[in-house]
Amino acid sequence: MWLPVLGLIIGVLLGFLTDFSIPVEYSDYLSIAILAALDTLFGGIRAHLQNIYDEKVFVSGFFFNILLAASLAFLGVHLGVDLYLAAVFAFGVRLFQNIAVIRRILITKWSAKE
Repeated sequence: MWLPVLGLIIGVLLGFLTDFSIPVEYSDYLSIAILAALDTLFGGIRAHLQNIYDEKVFVSGFFFNILLAASLAFLGVHLGVDLYLAAVFAFGVRLFQNIAVIRRILITKWSAKE
């Protein structure tokens, strides 16, 4: 469980300490990739709290979600349609559902302790 936290800390430090910028034409791809990664992260936290976490499912889902979302954005750009909005909607809904389930699980665990 410490490895993702270490990766997050290193990523945040690299982000603040470097002068790296993303070109505007790639901003849709990056925003979708970040949203897909957050969806997978919170899905992994939910699975861990429900004791059904599987590392293979997590890693494959992480890369598949990012690839699928970026592909939708890429296809949408070439078709002239904002297909990335479909991915934003889908991953946004799943993200909020996972957060709601995590919240309920944590409240239940805290209530059981009292």
